[in-house]
Amino acid sequence: MPLLEPNPRALRAGTKRTPAPDRVPALQSRGTPRLLREELVALLGPDKVLSKISDLVRYASDASPYRFVPQVVVVAQDLDDISAVLSFAHGKGREVVFRAAGTSLNGQAQGEDILVDVRRHWAGVEVLDDGARARIRPGTTVARANAALARHGRILGPDPASAVACTIGGVVANNASGMTAGTTRNSYRTVASLTFVLPSGTVVDTGDPGADEELARAEPRLCAGLMALKAEIEADPELVARIRAKYAIKNTNGYRLDAFLDGDTPVRILRGLMVGSEGTFGFISEVVFDTLPLERRVSTALLFFPSLPAAAAAVPLFNEAGAVAVELMDGNTLRASVSVSGVPADWAELPGRTAALLVEFRAADTAAQEGYERAAAEVLAGLELVAPVASVENAFTRDPGTIAGYWKARKAFVTAVGGSRPSGTTLITEDFAVPPDRLAEACADLLDLQSRHGFDAAVAGHAAHGNLHFLLAFDAGDPRDVARYAAFMDEFCKLTVERYDGSLKAEHATGRNIAPFLELEWGATATELMWRTKEVIDPDGVLAPRIVLDRDPQAHLRGLKTIPRVESIADPCIECGFCEPTCPSQDLTTTPRQRIVLRREMMRQSDGSAVEASLLDAYGYDAVDTCAGDSTCKLACPVGIDTGALMREFRHQRHSPREERIAALAARNFRAVEASARLAVAAADRIGDRVLGAVTGAARKAVRPDLVPEWMPQIPGAAARRLPRTHRPAAVAVYYPACVNRIFGAPDGVRGPSLPDAMVALSGRAGRPVWIPDDVAGTCCATIWHSKGYERGNEVMANRIVEAAWGWTAGGRLPLVVDASSCTLGIAHEVVPYLTDDNRELHAELTVVDSLVWAADELLPRLDVRRTVGSAVVHPTCSMRHLGDEEHLAALAGACAEEVVVPADAGCCAFAGDRGMLHPELTDSATAREAAEVTARPFDVHLSANRMCEIGMERATGRSYQSVLLALERATRPA
Repeated sequence: MPLLEPNPRALRAGTKRTPAPDRVPALQSRGTPRLLREELVALLGPDKVLSKISDLVRYASDASPYRFVPQVVVVAQDLDDISAVLSFAHGKGREVVFRAAGTSLNGQAQGEDILVDVRRHWAGVEVLDDGARARIRPGTTVARANAALARHGRILGPDPASAVACTIGGVVANNASGMTAGTTRNSYRTVASLTFVLPSGTVVDTGDPGADEELARAEPRLCAGLMALKAEIEADPELVARIRAKYAIKNTNGYRLDAFLDGDTPVRILRGLMVGSEGTFGFISEVVFDTLPLERRVSTALLFFPSLPAAAAAVPLFNEAGAVAVELMDGNTLRASVSVSGVPADWAELPGRTAALLVEFRAADTAAQEGYERAAAEVLAGLELVAPVASVENAFTRDPGTIAGYWKARKAFVTAVGGSRPSGTTLITEDFAVPPDRLAEACADLLDLQSRHGFDAAVAGHAAHGNLHFLLAFDAGDPRDVARYAAFMDEFCKLTVERYDGSLKAEHATGRNIAPFLELEWGATATELMWRTKEVIDPDGVLAPRIVLDRDPQAHLRGLKTIPRVESIADPCIECGFCEPTCPSQDLTTTPRQRIVLRREMMRQSDGSAVEASLLDAYGYDAVDTCAGDSTCKLACPVGIDTGALMREFRHQRHSPREERIAALAARNFRAVEASARLAVAAADRIGDRVLGAVTGAARKAVRPDLVPEWMPQIPGAAARRLPRTHRPAAVAVYYPACVNRIFGAPDGVRGPSLPDAMVALSGRAGRPVWIPDDVAGTCCATIWHSKGYERGNEVMANRIVEAAWGWTAGGRLPLVVDASSCTLGIAHEVVPYLTDDNRELHAELTVVDSLVWAADELLPRLDVRRTVGSAVVHPTCSMRHLGDEEHLAALAGACAEEVVVPADAGCCAFAGDRGMLHPELTDSATAREAAEVTARPFDVHLSANRMCEIGMERATGRSYQSVLLALERATRPA
């Protein structure tokens, strides 16, 4: 064991707590049963079988109110793995559930036996026919697929609010629709073909002309059974009419019985049945979508009404005017949305009964857009709108920023409202539809029902399609509260079915919480046909039992998860999973959601339990050490939960007092540390990479990998000892070269000036000279200490840099230009909590400007571009995302190259200062998809704006990355 290995027990809660009723029992503390683990490892290999209790717990939760701990998790890489698992399950009498993004709201992504991860190795988009169609793998997010299609002016039909996180496999398996899809643009209507694996292991490609012939040979009983069911349904005119009527409005409850009416062969029937089957009929390995035009002319309004029924009554008017989306939000939703960045703060003061409609028109050209706006104006003239707070405008706009803000608030419905629920309560998301012309009546009934059962629920929905969502919060650990929820559900389901003949699930699919009510909606005949369909396709009941069909009338009350209190920064989490696609460690260890899920399980346990001990043993590496700390999860989370900050706090808790003292000493003597680091880098050129790699490798084993960086061949040579000479009197800004650019030189093979030389030259060339203070050595943005959780060192350096910057900038009169985006973020924002009160006042007077912004706004308009290269690929850093500087990087690159490519899979490289040297496997995993995209074709230059990120991307791609400012200097250099 390394000498300075931290004690896992340092992260114990340290508080007395009552064990939760749904805690993982002590018998499971060792994870997967030995025999099951050994059999699957022998079948698939050790890398594809996750068996630690921490693995099982982190996969036990999805975005729903349910929690089921699997026996084992399999990370499938290909169809051979899928077939092998299904064959194993048949032979051993086991059950299988497939899980991709885990954004399902009804427990569809949870299983109690074998859970198969089909996200990690299942991403990819192939655009066909110039965008008219797209072949998409199931682990691809909707947002990623649409990004590829947008280049061709196309888009997918389904548009769920969780598009940034939900994956195509789940969208099709649940027939998810969203804001605009309705009944005509959903998966059922826009899927051209599917490739799927049946429970037997048979692979079917519905786009293959010979598919029916092949299926008949492989599965004769299945084909006969499907055709017999089709004949039986078609022979009953009353049933046919009932089926057609049920799909006249949005409906995802139960199986798509209209597939028997729409399909004339077994393969075509299966293609329809697979949509919305929730993983109970097979594994969807590939989807070909017919895409839709991306109409870029948009006019949108957020209109406020005195009550929910009043808003609902206006919906048909906008539908008739041609609106593509009419979204409803009640007062609870609007008030909760103030936690979302960019939402007006005065929404918190909206009256309780206030409601709003988000109305959008989309057109292909200006003439059509103007026609829609005239129709909308006529509707507005007849409405009685309210403006209870100052920010309300009640007008249509074309401004993209304003429109994006409206949609951000709407899409955050579940997460924002859920994040504001009482601590310790479980969140239920209900989803139903009624005929659109009865929406106002249904809203009034829903409000009355909630009031009678003591719920003050939030309501929102796709009003244009009669589809409403509402949220209920209750304590799943309190039997009385569970009984209250159960009574509400009984009455709600009867109301929806008996008064409105509505759909109990409009777009979230049946799942565990509506399965007991399936027969109430569909009746005995249709429900039994669904059971028989399941029997024909999956006779052994291997796939996802109890997710769609369940005869237990109390099934929706089984497996409800408690939500124990955790650290305040993470406590609002509803486990939605929006954070996961942006997390650098998502394919290596854990995601932000999983880090919180694991912490909650610790809190469910009694203090010192065997399960808690096992979780803590794994948590250090899986959660704390391999968190890049980039906090992009905060940007992805609708309520701004910063799991990176929590992991930094945990790092601090693991530090011994001695480690904190050493870190503070390094901060106080950073001038010597900086000089020593530069000398060491210079000496490395003479020593050689092999020797240094061996030395650091031995030190990492002896001390601790999280403390000793691994030497990498990509580390550049040393920077010049002296910074370029500048003059203060003529300067219009203070230039602060970050310590990383004072230690490391230019990339190997890049000729020309250093980054500080280039910055000074560019500024002078543009007539905006800068000044470098003589005493920058020994100062730093404090990120070195901040990222590792060394609070005392962070305090020392944060206060030092602010005091120095105050003096350099003449009390804030000049801007401070910083040449590394992470350092800009550090000085501008991250140092603030560690400042003294006096220095916080000084900091408020500073203007900290990233070099990208300085170059794009102040220099580029004053420079003459004299030469360009053909193509450039850029790597936007996570700090740029926090600062909002990504467009500046693209603009500067555009001045230097004829073509600029921002990879669709660009994300945090996870180099994170030196974390990529402490855990190279983290950067390797985080950059894999972006690197594949970059190396798929040649580029003339590879550009970014942070030296350590450039090193990380060079390691990932084998191509030399450099600052975009170096490229700009070359492009504008006089002949």
